[in-house]
Amino acid sequence: MPITLALAGDTMLGRDVARRLSAVSSRDLFSTAVRNRFTAADLAIVNLECCISTRGEPWRSPGKMFHFRAPPKAAESLSWLGVDCVTLANNHALDYGFEALADTLDHLENAGIEAVGAGLDVEQARAGVILEARGMRVGVLGITDHPADFAAGPHRPGVAYADLGSGVPGWVTERIADLHRRADAVVVTPHWGPNMIAEPLPYVRRAAERFVDAGATLVAGHSAHIFHGVAGPILYDLGDFIDDYAVDDRLRNDLGLLWLVTLDSRGPLEVTAVPLALDYCRTRQAGGNERSWIRDRLTRASAEFGTPVEEHDGVFTLRVAVPAR
Repeated sequence: MPITLALAGDTMLGRDVARRLSAVSSRDLFSTAVRNRFTAADLAIVNLECCISTRGEPWRSPGKMFHFRAPPKAAESLSWLGVDCVTLANNHALDYGFEALADTLDHLENAGIEAVGAGLDVEQARAGVILEARGMRVGVLGITDHPADFAAGPHRPGVAYADLGSGVPGWVTERIADLHRRADAVVVTPHWGPNMIAEPLPYVRRAAERFVDAGATLVAGHSAHIFHGVAGPILYDLGDFIDDYAVDDRLRNDLGLLWLVTLDSRGPLEVTAVPLALDYCRTRQAGGNERSWIRDRLTRASAEFGTPVEEHDGVFTLRVAVPAR
């Protein structure tokens, strides 16, 4: 029996979002309508683009400009929203060092939220998890192609780093194949490519195809802060979900999507995209001209991959072709 999987992209609960969270209820970062979409799904996964801790010092490395840290209350917000699993495989998991990463893992565990893509050593970082809903087992694997200095090692905390620009490493395809053997469906959620680009780069497209060939049922990427088009079982970029970022007037990173995927063992049967508006440090459903802009961009971005977009009752439906297995 198919399940509904809710997916959201970059979820940044640090900096001004953290300051807002310290002054309001843990239930105030997301509108009730957004939460209802999450809780109606069978499983929900987001990219947590910060650490959750009160400890640590900002990570020092050349070019590192932004450091995101959320208070422990952030785990309550994610739990209230209905998040079952986060990926920490990104360029902010170690923003406040190893102690803060350890705290993040503890706070998520205490909130009943699984984590992939980072750990106290390389084995934990690269280990996926298997979620279960209505008798269906869904394997989840998180990886990131940046930054290299966040990479976990045999005795070093960090993220599941893979230099995808040079090809997909063997350990990635091995982990996907292992999850494919043990689960009914496999979701690979990579943090890949640069910020603020409107379409996936060629190496990202090649890597996505390798993931599918290795046994991924669904690929759900992020990093650009801009949602990209959909190509069969590949959602190249989920876009932003909540943050305090400056808004690009052309790319409109303040307008996003919550993705609801009807999934079975063959792959996504249908993708529903709920339009979102990212107000400063709070997310709600988009309407009016906001929704029209999102629809037009999603239609153009997905047309490149031959995926049509239809609008019904204020949400968008994408009928995707499931690859033969």
